[in-house]
Amino acid sequence: MNLYLPTVTTITAIVDESHDVRTLRLVFQDPAVAESFHFKAGNFGHFSAFGAGESVFCIASPPTRRGYIECSFKAVGKVTHALRKLCIGDPVGFRGPFGNAFPLDQMEGANLLFIAGGIGMAPVRCAILNALDLRDRYRDITVIYGARTVEDLVFKKDLAAWAQGEGQVKLLQTVDPGGEGDGWQGHIGYVPSILKEAAPDPNNTHVIICGPPVMILYALPVLTELGFDEEKVWTTLENRMKCGIGKCARCNVGAAYVCVDGPVFSAAQLRGLPADF
Repeated sequence: MNLYLPTVTTITAIVDESHDVRTLRLVFQDPAVAESFHFKAGNFGHFSAFGAGESVFCIASPPTRRGYIECSFKAVGKVTHALRKLCIGDPVGFRGPFGNAFPLDQMEGANLLFIAGGIGMAPVRCAILNALDLRDRYRDITVIYGARTVEDLVFKKDLAAWAQGEGQVKLLQTVDPGGEGDGWQGHIGYVPSILKEAAPDPNNTHVIICGPPVMILYALPVLTELGFDEEKVWTTLENRMKCGIGKCARCNVGAAYVCVDGPVFSAAQLRGLPADF
């Protein structure tokens, strides 16, 4: 396989998750590639708008749902603006999967706590749906998710299903103070504060967390205070992913190359990386 040659996919569905986040569902044009393609929750790929370039995103759909992959993104640069202009039936290039994954197989028989903020729900959603598709392998599942405003909450269809108890999920949603708007029935406050108030049981519990760096910065000490094992707390440094194979060296953080050693790291592993990355 040529690592530098994109595989061509076709857009089969488009969902606007919020005012600035869009999800593309992609199907491989080559049936043989579609049949043989496998990945794990937490892997990432390079998605390209032909003529504009490519951007790095996690794969937002779970590996348990075969036949397509999804990517979710904000239009903040040349490539993402070009991707946002595409329509159903248009081609998108894909290279991947790259990186390591959330160790969901190691979490079987345990409780799962998912914590996400904003667009950071994309890789977490992949892991949540993966776990729900294999629901009998896990115990209690709790999701804590927050965004700046109600409008900034993404994957609202999934959130609505989880709020109704689909998959036996306990869902806590929150928005920042001032972002609630009329009719909001969820929590108001920052994710680390809601996490501390909820005080989920750390016993036999694994955690997957992703969101803005400041959210993770303040949430990790809360998890430690609540008694969670740092070896069982996992996050993804997807914002550090670059070429995917560790050749350009732009993903270097201390002794680690995120594209090769990550993007998934445990909280214990993060302690060995520079504090200001």
